[in-house]
Amino acid sequence: MVFGGLYAAPGLPCAQADLNHVASIVTRSGTSFGRGMKVLPTARRQGMFAVYAFCREVDDIADGDAGVADPAQSLAEWHKRIEYLFEGEARNALDRVLVATIVRFALKAQDFHDVIDGMIMDCGVPIVAPDEKTLDLYCDRVASAVGRLSVCVFGDASQDARKVAYHLGRALQITNILRDLSEDAQRGRLYLPTELLERFNVPIIPSETLYAHGLDPVCRVMARRAQDHFRDAQQAMRSCKAAAMRPARMMAASYEPVLSALLKRGWKNPDQALSVSKAWRATRALVAYVK
Repeated sequence: MVFGGLYAAPGLPCAQADLNHVASIVTRSGTSFGRGMKVLPTARRQGMFAVYAFCREVDDIADGDAGVADPAQSLAEWHKRIEYLFEGEARNALDRVLVATIVRFALKAQDFHDVIDGMIMDCGVPIVAPDEKTLDLYCDRVASAVGRLSVCVFGDASQDARKVAYHLGRALQITNILRDLSEDAQRGRLYLPTELLERFNVPIIPSETLYAHGLDPVCRVMARRAQDHFRDAQQAMRSCKAAAMRPARMMAASYEPVLSALLKRGWKNPDQALSVSKAWRATRALVAYVK
């Protein structure tokens, strides 16, 4: 594809029907992501929608929600599809918007491949108590790799921005793991590291982990790690372009209250409803935006 002088246009150089299709994927997901990305200029918002739509499709395949007969094979085909996209070959609406996004924001193929590899880790046999190294690799692939794509679309491809992606991705993913213990156990999954489980004598069986006496201290260790990553992400943001980091600051500001609420509730009864004020999260996000 040749885009030429179209780079100067306010939005991506794509057919409106293609942009609408990608936006509809975001809308159908029911996520608040679309509202959060309204802070971005048009082309960057469209680019983030394309990145989100890609992540949504591969995640649905891994979770078995895409209706494909062989999820592992479908994800392997996405690896090939990424190679085609970086050669400028587009076969459908999402492909065309992804190609425009890749070119406009100089995205790296490896980051897309990392996301796919993260989904492959979740495909097939459920993850149960990975070792520390495997858990960190998983967090890098399913969260920090998405961050590496995102910061480029936000407008900062520096090494400091990649540090933000590294730390914020891990902070968000660890928070998700600590929040979703019960839901993951129902799927036969357990993302807490085996070294910590063994240290606190917690059984490495998802259904038995939930009410083990040592679960609370295990999760508090993980929560402190998430807090460290939030702190390191904020520090790295200070060396980045302030405007480009607005969405990252807002994500951090929205997620940190979840981690605080988890620490307050604890994990002696992980099925207990979590109390997080939506108004407080929104206020924190707004404050982060105007910093």
